[in-house]
Amino acid sequence: MKKLKNIFEKEEELLLQTYKRIPIKITHGKGVYLFSEGGKRYLDFFSGLAVNALGYGNEKVINAIKEQLDNYIHLSNYYVNTPQIQLAEKLIKYSGLDRVFFTNSGTEAAEAALKLIRKHCGPEKKIISFSNAFHGRTYGSLSLGGKEKYKKYFSPLLPNIVQLEFNNLDQIERNINSQTAAVFIEFIQGEGGVRLATEKFVSKIVSLRNKYDFILVADEVQSGIGRTGKAFAFNHFNVQPDLLIIAKAIGGGLPLGALITSEKYSKVFGYGDHGSTFGGNPVACTAGLVVLYEVFEKGLVNKVAKLGNYFINELKVIQKSNSDKIIEIRGLGFMIGIEMQRQCSTFVKEFRDKEILVNCTNENVIRVLPPLISTETEIDLFLDVFKDILNN
Repeated sequence: MKKLKNIFEKEEELLLQTYKRIPIKITHGKGVYLFSEGGKRYLDFFSGLAVNALGYGNEKVINAIKEQLDNYIHLSNYYVNTPQIQLAEKLIKYSGLDRVFFTNSGTEAAEAALKLIRKHCGPEKKIISFSNAFHGRTYGSLSLGGKEKYKKYFSPLLPNIVQLEFNNLDQIERNINSQTAAVFIEFIQGEGGVRLATEKFVSKIVSLRNKYDFILVADEVQSGIGRTGKAFAFNHFNVQPDLLIIAKAIGGGLPLGALITSEKYSKVFGYGDHGSTFGGNPVACTAGLVVLYEVFEKGLVNKVAKLGNYFINELKVIQKSNSDKIIEIRGLGFMIGIEMQRQCSTFVKEFRDKEILVNCTNENVIRVLPPLISTETEIDLFLDVFKDILNN
């Protein structure tokens, strides 16, 4: 009799191998913890790549989803669905912008932004993005990305998209002009190594926008919805974008994204110019309403700001006594990068062996993305384990 394969062997046999899977079979999650087959409990400081803002098994999210399931799971976007309208109202309130188009992901939101820009500005003007940027993996969003390892097999990509060096004032001064359609920016780069834009860099972009009237697009897919201790990362820089791309946390764990526009660009799309079968799914929007309520109206964002400062300051203390191993601590709120002197995949494994889940990005940066519900107790646990790893 043929021996039954385990789930990892089945995954390798049945699925396209685009993910390097973590060798843990998860059975369930609760709060900030994931549980694996065999009874191990892992502190998840990666939170589904910044998706699970409220952790796992949040009863308010689950009950809201169950209630919506009894009404309808899906409606064509030819009909109005109430949760979609309610969520749009909240997103407009907290973003300071004016109109929403719902998608299923951040990549789709980036694609929607590209189409809007091209319709408004025409095909000849240039779109600017930056080194180490990440805006998604579809052809349009990939064309915006600044990482060659993701793009090298997929040429030709979209024309008239120019990558400049992130935080390089001279380059934006020389390359942004009357022929610039738009500038895409992550105010804090996630995939790029948790790198913050400088105040001078952002100020220069804003002054150039005032001069040349291009469209400023903020990609807040990873950094939005309270993760940095404010509603969005752009709020740390006293700037208002023209277009805002969000996703990840807003669906409460379900697929959901959005492009949000200022009033100035709200009439660019007409009927049929863009669309989505599942974008703004009522079940996902219902879950998203709970997330926004907890993050903003219940004040979770303020706890993230306070505990994020504590977390980053404590990591900097560790860095001082381990300067031969740690280059820099960067981040805002619960979006933190620990740049190491060497490749960080081994550190990720050592954390996992000690039942903490983190991620490695940009080769040598440990990326830490705790659920927004994390407490000082869990942060201290992470800090103690990190010190043990460094001392071994």
